Amino acid sequence: MNKTDLIVILGVTATGKTKLATHLAEKLNGEIISADSRQVYKGMDIGTGKDLNDFVVNNKQIPYHLIDIKNSGEEYNVFEFQKDFLDAYKIITDKKKQAILCGGTGLYLEAVLKGYRMLEIPEDKSLKKQLELKNNQELIQILQQFKPLHNTTDTEDKERLIKAVEIATYQENNKDLMADFPVINYQLIGIHFEREEIRQRITARLAHRLENENMIGEVEMLLKNGVSAEKLKFYGLEYKLVTAYLLNEITKNELFTKLNIAIHQFSKRQATWYRKMEKNGFNINWIDGNLSLEEKVNEVIRLLTSR
Repeated sequence: MNKTDLIVILGVTATGKTKLATHLAEKLNGEIISADSRQVYKGMDIGTGKDLNDFVVNNKQIPYHLIDIKNSGEEYNVFEFQKDFLDAYKIITDKKKQAILCGGTGLYLEAVLKGYRMLEIPEDKSLKKQLELKNNQELIQILQQFKPLHNTTDTEDKERLIKAVEIATYQENNKDLMADFPVINYQLIGIHFEREEIRQRITARLAHRLENENMIGEVEMLLKNGVSAEKLKFYGLEYKLVTAYLLNEITKNELFTKLNIAIHQFSKRQATWYRKMEKNGFNINWIDGNLSLEEKVNEVIRLLTSR
């Protein structure tokens, strides 16, 4: 097989990404790196769809990374993800094993695939104070010294202008940090279902999680363990609406209806993100989600060997 440093399994929610990734890992002596913004949290299992049972294939434990690395209630962002990804990727490749990135958080995927290190910009109070004394036109002139203004939204208000100048200044002064992202030879594999099939899969999965997997009990436990209702609502989707139900802000019927609609909307946003990636030059090899698991694994291997 031609060498692919990183296999990326993506797709909207409820397409079976984890199962495909783990069975592929079992075939290719691989390890999984999660690209899911909420699976990093301990105790948030059902609502995030960790499906840890899927990481045992043919009685073999498939190693995984970036799952359960933060306590519930903490914050995690794309800058931390990129750093953690690079650490996990190095661990896997140093062992001469196949790295497989699996997840649906488009921002996290692009943080790896675009091939440059994202930097969390530290606060520079002195610079900010200087910039606040300038008018919008002066700020635009400063910004133009760093880069062409492709993103005109940066010029719409002073706060955004100041932030844009802060970022451009930091990046200009830290080019060595920006340039040390490793060159990764990757292949993108997307799992495709027709829109109506996705709707049915989402609704069926939600019903199962509420009725059979005790997702409400999971959120109750998080609240009992000291995670604030405000923080759980911040995590969105399942955690936001189940928390609202537990606080008697919505009924049980409203919980299912509102959550079902919210997950469908989330799925559409994911699909839009992937279409935008393709427009921006990313080549996603879409495979039919209705194939059997074995057929999907074989199709991925065929795509990898035909490069």
